[in-house]
Amino acid sequence: MENLLAPIQGFLNCETPDAWVAEAAKKENLAVLLTDHLICELKAAQSAMFLIRRYAVDADSAKALLDWLKPYEDFTYRQIGDWRELEKFKLNKSMLVKSGSRYGQDLVDKMVMLIREELHHFYQVLEMMNNYGVVYDKIESSRYAKGLLRHVKTHEPDALIDKLICGAYIEARSCERFAKIAPFLDKHLGDFYISLLRSEARHYQDYLTLATDIAGKDISQRIAYFGEVEADLISSSDEDFKFHSGLPSQ
Repeated sequence: MENLLAPIQGFLNCETPDAWVAEAAKKENLAVLLTDHLICELKAAQSAMFLIRRYAVDADSAKALLDWLKPYEDFTYRQIGDWRELEKFKLNKSMLVKSGSRYGQDLVDKMVMLIREELHHFYQVLEMMNNYGVVYDKIESSRYAKGLLRHVKTHEPDALIDKLICGAYIEARSCERFAKIAPFLDKHLGDFYISLLRSEARHYQDYLTLATDIAGKDISQRIAYFGEVEADLISSSDEDFKFHSGLPSQ
């Protein structure tokens, strides 16, 4: 596990505060922890889908992506459907890069793989919630992702590059938190988080590789800028406890 964590810890500008870990380990916060984690998995899949729909694939492929995610979104936002049925919904169409797109098959392939993994993890979190008697109910999102994305530039290709950098930080922080919280949870849930760390550790690197390739230039200053923004969100006081929240307010 240390081999996976070392590059992640080197990428992030700060560690998760011990105070957040203590808050996350409280039994009374288990429902919020799992529910927000569930929603984060879906949002990760949606973000990847948006990128390839917006920038890369043709209209038929874009519709296939929407159809793929719709049952997950129906369950999460409209509480429609049986969660046990979700794993049967698959992407059954090859993604085709649209004519004239500046962005190639690598963006599509990496993001489709990420979507598959995030939706599988979404289902696994639902299984965990069922095991722990946590009934799904909608909750508000934390400030974290919005706090990153508000710094995204508005012109292309810089907007896409910034979004990919934000995706890298979100994925890296998730992995770091899986490792931080796992020892303080019961073994079943802790082992689950370690398994997610192993499978998701690649995601932030995929985002960074895509951002660097698309930019075609040195973007280290932009990566460092978002690193400072992300660290401030994690280390500053936050009244709302969530999976990506900051320092719990006293």
